[in-house]
Amino acid sequence: MHTSDISPWKHEHNFTADTSSAEKRTRRVIVLTAVMMVVEIAAGTVFHSMALLADGWHMSTHVTAFVLTAAAYYFCRRHAKDARFTFGTGKISVLGGFTSAIVLSAIALLMAGESIYRLVFPVPIHFQVAIIIASVGLVVNVASAWILKDDHHHDHGHEHHHHGEDLNMRAAYMHVLADALTSVLAIIALSAGLFFGWVWLDPVMGLVGTVVIVSWAYTLLRDTSAILLDKIPANTDLPVVIREGIESDGDTVITDLHIWQVGAGKFAAIIGVVGHHPKTPDEYRQMLKIHEELVHVSVEVQTCQEHEAAAHKVG
Repeated sequence: MHTSDISPWKHEHNFTADTSSAEKRTRRVIVLTAVMMVVEIAAGTVFHSMALLADGWHMSTHVTAFVLTAAAYYFCRRHAKDARFTFGTGKISVLGGFTSAIVLSAIALLMAGESIYRLVFPVPIHFQVAIIIASVGLVVNVASAWILKDDHHHDHGHEHHHHGEDLNMRAAYMHVLADALTSVLAIIALSAGLFFGWVWLDPVMGLVGTVVIVSWAYTLLRDTSAILLDKIPANTDLPVVIREGIESDGDTVITDLHIWQVGAGKFAAIIGVVGHHPKTPDEYRQMLKIHEELVHVSVEVQTCQEHEAAAHKVG
C-alpha cells in the first residue's frame, strides 16, 4: 500500500494552541520587570535601603520565572511538529508552569525568612524613598498584569467538561499578582511606619504575603503536577460521559479506560470495549465526536464469543 493510500487516516499530533501572542506579551513583561529590578537595586544602593535592595533581588527571581515561561512557549513552538514528541509539546507549557510554581514557593520561603529576621533584628528603613519606589513597582505590576490578562483568560471558553487554561500563562500571571501584593502590603506597612512609627508592621506584612503566595503556589503545583503525571483532572467529567456514550447501546461494556491531558483543554483516550455484537472502532469514535476536547481516541474491540471459545478450549 502506498503512502498516499493511507493519507486520509493520518493526522497530526500537535494539540497545542497558538501561543505566539502569549509569548510576545511575556517578553514585554520581562523587559518591564527587569527595568524595575535594576531601578530598585540601584536606588537601594544609593539610598542605603536594605528594603529596596531586598525587593530588587526578590524581583530578579520573578524575572527568572518569566524567562522560563517565555522559554517554554518558544520550545513548544519550535518543536510543535517534531515527531519525537508522541502527543505533541503541550506538556512543555505545563512543565514551565510547574517550574514557575517551584520558583514562586522559593520566593515565599525567602520572604518568610527575611520577615522573621527583621522581626527579631529590626533595621532602619528610609520610609519616604521606599514608599515612592514601592508605588512605582506597583504601577509596573499593574501594567504587567494588564499585558498578561487577555492571554490568562483567553482559554476560559464554552467547554463545560473542563477549563482549557494555559497553566504556563497562569504561572506568569501569579508571579505578577505576587509582586503586586508584595508592593501593596509594603506601601501599607511603610506608610504606617512613616506616620505611626510601626516599624514592626513591615515584616508582619511580609509574613501575610508569604501565606497568600504559598497558597497560590500550592494550587499551581497541584494542577500542573496532576497533568504531568497523567492524572485525570478533577474538574472534567469525561470518564462519565465516555462510559455513558459507549455503553448506551446496552451491549457494549468498557473494560479499560485511560484518559490524559495532552494540551490546554485537550485530551487523549485509550478505550477497551467488549460486547456480544460490538461496533467497529470507528463507530465508537464517531459516538464521541461531540466531545471536541477528545483530540485523540484509540479503541480496542473484543467480542464475548472469543472469550467463551477460549474458556471452552481450556476446559
